[in-house]
Parts: sequence; C-alpha cells; structure tokens
Amino acid sequence: MKAARFHGQKDIRVEEVARPGAPRPDEVVVEPLYCGICGTDLHEYMVGAIVTPTKPHPLTGVTNPQILGHEFSARIIEVGTDVTTVKVGDRVSIMPAIVCGKCDPCRTGRGHLCELFACTGLSAETGGLGEIAVLKEYQVAKLPDSISDIAGAVVEPAAVAAYGVDRLNMKGGDVVLVTGAGPIGALSALYASAIGASQVIISEPNPYRAAFAKTLNLGPVIDPTKQNLHDEIMKATDGHGIDVAVEASGSTPGLTSCIDETRRSGRIVQTGLHTKPATIDAMKLSEKDISLIGSWCYLITDWPRIIRLAAAGKYPIEKVVTATIDIDDVVAKGFEVLTNPNGDQMKVLVKVKK
Repeated sequence: MKAARFHGQKDIRVEEVARPGAPRPDEVVVEPLYCGICGTDLHEYMVGAIVTPTKPHPLTGVTNPQILGHEFSARIIEVGTDVTTVKVGDRVSIMPAIVCGKCDPCRTGRGHLCELFACTGLSAETGGLGEIAVLKEYQVAKLPDSISDIAGAVVEPAAVAAYGVDRLNMKGGDVVLVTGAGPIGALSALYASAIGASQVIISEPNPYRAAFAKTLNLGPVIDPTKQNLHDEIMKATDGHGIDVAVEASGSTPGLTSCIDETRRSGRIVQTGLHTKPATIDAMKLSEKDISLIGSWCYLITDWPRIIRLAAAGKYPIEKVVTATIDIDDVVAKGFEVLTNPNGDQMKVLVKVKK
C-alpha cells in the first residue's frame, strides 16, 4: 500500500509498504479518507525525531520510519470478532490516542495522560497517511450523514481546542481573548462562541491568519504589533475587559498579553505548545489572582460529543480547512507550505483515498 512515512528530519517519503494484517478481536481496519497535517507533524519534519520513536515504544513496540497522520476520517473495511459498536462500511472519525488502561491516570479517567501514551500516526504501526490503518475499537467514532469526510478529519484538533476552553470553566456571556489564530486558535474561538461566549476577541500579528480570523465573524481581530491591544479590548467591550483567555500561539508575547489583559480573578489556559521556556511576570499572577492552567491533548471519550456539536451546526469545524491535496503532494504542497513563514494556508488535508 502507499503511505507517507517519516524517516528523519526533512525526510518524509511517499512509498510502498506492506499492508497490515488481519485485525485482532478488538480492532478495526479502515481506509483513511482525509488526513490533516498537524503542528506536531510539522515539528517532526523540521527538527525531529521528537515524538516519533527512535527506539521501540514501550506500549506499541514500533520505531521509525513512522507512517504519519493522526487527524483523520476513514471508512471501516474489516472488524475484529469482538467489535460491536461499528460495522463494515461505517464512516468514522479517529481518536488517535493509544493508552495502556492500567496506569493511575488511565484508571482514574485521565487516559490522555497515560504514562505509556502512544498515538496512531506518531508512535504506532499505522497512520492516517497510509491507505490502510488498524485501530482499536475505542479509537473510532461513527460519523452521522450530516458530517462530511472533511469535517470528520478535523474532529481531533477540534477536540484539542474544546478541551482547552473547557479547562477554563467558561460561563455563558464571558468575554474571551484568544492569542494566536492558527488552526487550534481558530477552533478555540469557534468553540468558545459555540458554548456561549458573548464576545471572542482574537489577537494575531500574522496578516494572513488575521485576515482568515476575520472571516469567522466572531468579534474583533487585533494586530498587537500595530494596535494597542488593551485599548482596543476596552473599546470593544465597553470597558469590561477579558474574563478568560486561551493562549494558542505558544509564544511569550501571547502569554504576556493574556496575563496583562485578563481581569482580576480571571483564568488563562495554555493550549499552544511552547517549544522553549516562556518568560512571564509571575508577580502579576499573584497581584491579579489569576489562574494559569495547562492543557494537554483532549479527553479520549470526547469524540461523540464533539461530533454532535458539529452535526448540530454549532461548532463549524470545517471552516479551518483551507486546502486539500493528494498524498503524492504531501511534502511539496503540505509540509513545505505549512512550514513557510509566508505560507498562505491554515489547515491542509490530504486526500488519502482516491
């Protein structure tokens, strides 16, 4: 079968590999339909290996080269003997986390923090950028007819964004600041609006991403390098300010803006991943009684809820998709475009099945 495999830094190859074997009793075999390229994939490509295993993974036993792709929709083509929740022909969205089920986090309902955490498309035998993938039954969620294959591939990043916002305990009517309008920032803004934010304000210095954010029609989009962020927020909110903030840029300036602009006793969630230590004025956390909250991944049980919210039209997750490409173009039109600082794409999906 054809697959896009990560061999090392700047080395992704579309090549022929052996098809996986028959499913175990608790597994399903799928044909990936659309697969997103994630920021994690981009980090692997630019400076990896980081997450992909260079020695046998303790849970899955795999090593590089790794078939990439952990944000994908698929069609089921075979099921194991013990599978009961889906059948051949069903369209599904993939929850890519692979967990041990035995460690303390798993036993206490926090599987996303599994001590042996692995991920389809990063540390597993198969991935969404291959023509066939094998998954555990718990990794697939059926898509209703009202959800497209494209939207099905965006459920994973949509769940990342939703979990971050949920960590804030946001209330209906809250004013939300999102710093960074990449795919996760945009999805965070859409989710906050879906669950009742009165206003979502986005801070984004990149002209392309700022222009894209404006098309979401959620509220003001401010360039903090050209405008006074505080003044613009006060103007937009009639002096009320920010109740809760999502830091989605993974940058010190973004986090600083959240700390500066969030009201006293407000809450900030760090959803964007920092690739190096951030510098903050920690005294402001104390002076303003602010809660700074971490966010990792998503609840592995969240797929049906996110799918229902998207199917109801309240969480239009497909809006972040700006291009679809063929798997043969995954490097030139996918990874190279998305790692270009002057690139003009947000979320690129690979059409795996022709």
